[in-house]
Amino acid sequence: MNKALKQFSLIDKNLTIDGTVQCKGRLIINGTLKGKLIGEHVIITKDGAVFADTTATFISIAGKFDGAIRETKEVVILSTGICSGSVQCHSLVLDAGGILNANVECLKKS
Repeated sequence: MNKALKQFSLIDKNLTIDGTVQCKGRLIINGTLKGKLIGEHVIITKDGAVFADTTATFISIAGKFDGAIRETKEVVILSTGICSGSVQCHSLVLDAGGILNANVECLKKS
């Protein structure tokens, strides 16, 4: 496992952050993030919500995402996830029941 992914940060339930969040490793979002997000492995839980311009290597959405996802390797929208805005990624996975209401651009794998 990548050393950076052994590190993790948590935005817990009932916590709202308004601004820029930049982190290494895994970021688990149970609360709300508004603004800008730069990360590696981002997990938005069923209770989490992100309203941000986002750049990440991987993002998993089980809660709500509204904003722009840029140059991401993989976006996974789980059955409870709702994604709106715009998505720019190399790989997109949409589970049955997941909602995708976004402009999507699939990038050429490098």
